[in-house]
This record gives sequence, C-alpha cells and structure tokens, in this order.
Amino acid sequence: MGAGMCVPKRLVTNEDMERIVDTTDEWIVERTGIHARRVISGDESNASLAASACLEALSKSGVNPREIDMIIVGTNSPDTLLPGVGPTIQGMIDAPDAGGMDIQAGCPGSLYAMAAAAGGIASGIWNRVLAVGSEAFTRMVDWEHRSTCILFGDGAGAVVMGEWRPGLPRLSNIDLKADGKKHDMIVIPAGMAAEPASPETVRDRRHFVKMNGADVFKFANRKIPPYLENFCASCGITPKEVDWWIFHQANIRILQGISQRMGIPSEKLIVNLDRYGNTSAASIMICLYEAMTDGRIKSGQRVVMTSFGAGMTYGAALIEC
Repeated sequence: MGAGMCVPKRLVTNEDMERIVDTTDEWIVERTGIHARRVISGDESNASLAASACLEALSKSGVNPREIDMIIVGTNSPDTLLPGVGPTIQGMIDAPDAGGMDIQAGCPGSLYAMAAAAGGIASGIWNRVLAVGSEAFTRMVDWEHRSTCILFGDGAGAVVMGEWRPGLPRLSNIDLKADGKKHDMIVIPAGMAAEPASPETVRDRRHFVKMNGADVFKFANRKIPPYLENFCASCGITPKEVDWWIFHQANIRILQGISQRMGIPSEKLIVNLDRYGNTSAASIMICLYEAMTDGRIKSGQRVVMTSFGAGMTYGAALIEC
C-alpha cells in the first residue's frame, strides 16, 4: 500500500483569516485547534491535487499507471459534476486501462473508496486500484460566514491497493454506516435537481455549505465512541490494542471528546488539523500518508482510521502494517 498526498501551495493562516472575516487567531484555535489551512488558487484544482497524490502513491509502490484497473475518488467538491474527478485524473496520470469514478459520501468518502476498491479486488474484478480522497472544499464555503470558512482546507491523499502480500500493510477490516434521518445536519441546499441554480439561490448564498455545528458535535461524541468499540470487537481486538488512531480532522474538541470517552491516550492520535484544517474526504488519507512517511507507523502495528460527515455517514477501517 503505497501512499501519496498533495496540498495547494497557498497557505492561509489564522492571521490571514482575521483580515477576511470578523475573527481572531485565539478564537479559531480555542474552538477548532486550527492554525492554518491550504487553499487552492491559480490553475490548481481538485483533479490536479488528486493526480499529484496518485502519481506519488504509484511511485512509492513501484506501480506503473498502466497497471491500474480503477481509480475511485471520494470527494464532495468535484471540479464539475460532469465529468467526475476519477475519469479526469485517469487521463492526467496516463492510466489507459483504468476506469474512473467518484463517490460522494461526505467526509468518509475515502473510506468508501477503499471499501469499493477492496471489494473489487477481492472479487477478482480488479488487480490494482487507486483509492483517493480529494477536496477543493474552500470553493464551497461562504467566506463571509466565519463559523464555516475557518474550518476547511483543500488537499488530496491516495493509496495504491492490490492483492495482499506478506510484508505489506493489510486492510483487514472495514465497516461503513449512515444515519440518513440526520441528513440535514450538513448540506449545500442549491445547485442540483432539488433546487436548481437561479438568481434567487445565488442571492441567498444557498450554493455554499451550511452546517449545524452543535448537532454535528453531539452526533460525533455520542455515536462514534460506541461505534468504534463495536468495530474493534468485530476485529477481535480492544481499543487498547490499537497502536495509532486516525480520526477525521474535523475539530480538535471532537477528537479530544471521542478519545477521552474511549480512554485513548493523546499520544496515540495522529493529528494534522492544526496545519491543514478540515480537508473533508482527504483528511484521513493525508494523515495516513504523513504518519507512514515520517516513520510513526511501523511494521507490526495496528492503525484504525475513522471518519464521519454529511449524510450522516461514518465508518472505520483497520490496517495491519
């Protein structure tokens, strides 16, 4: 499992945010743990970030793009609805025998991409798959609304998946869930079939993400700890036997709340929220890449990746290194 990542060149600090909206560095850090985020600019795009992450993952895996059978991209901010990011980057990385598709599943989109890849590989449909989480989410936020624009950043992460061989990390279990009765907690109201674009929807700023932060906070802290306890039990392990936890990088208070409820020591958390903000479906992929690259994740260790987001979707994966 070779990994890659890419983030935009432009760094936007909390001090920069102070000049955009009515906020302060202290206010942002206290409520979110975020100090800076990366924002796409110039000719950067969701697809360009994803393609760069894919090429690095391929290089580190020693896999030629022509050996890839499918590219699956978890994203909530595609450059265009048609075409999707998956088929676009298939051409960008010169993978002529690969298919390409997007999965829209909120912030756990990269987990959904990994699950789809694992299923296709296990069934014999594909041999090698690129599973990607990529976002240009800063294009979807209202930069006049301080409660949301301070949270998000852009970036991409990718992994090459294939039949497991000894000595390689193994995706040994993955589980996906949703609570659709709470689908209205995080929404982009307009721009699609339910509410097509019009002068009124633009005027009312209904093409930007709307989020009920208090309800999302409650959902994460009530739903995720027991879910992860059950997930570990289904894997035949206890939370204490997990070496590293990669939580969706949504908000430091949520990470702390979940870990405290589960008795997970802070030194077992892989956190980069302070540098990148919430990169949605790219979040856990970027964390995985950084921890694999800097040597924190070592052979013989167990890593649990977990995420939650719009839908409300959530899920977890166990990787044995």
